[in-house]
Amino acid sequence: MNASRKLGIVVFCAVPAIIGGGIVYGIFHSYPAVLAYEILLLLTAGAFLSR
Repeated sequence: MNASRKLGIVVFCAVPAIIGGGIVYGIFHSYPAVLAYEILLLLTAGAFLSR
């Protein structure tokens, strides 16, 4: 996988991190819930980048 594709995956995962973090906080009103969401998203992005 070349560098431009890896960068595209990171950008593709950054948008849900920003928007989704706000949605998760709006639903649960809890920063630990946002942290858990961000960690799951980071693990998913890492799995795609490691291929």
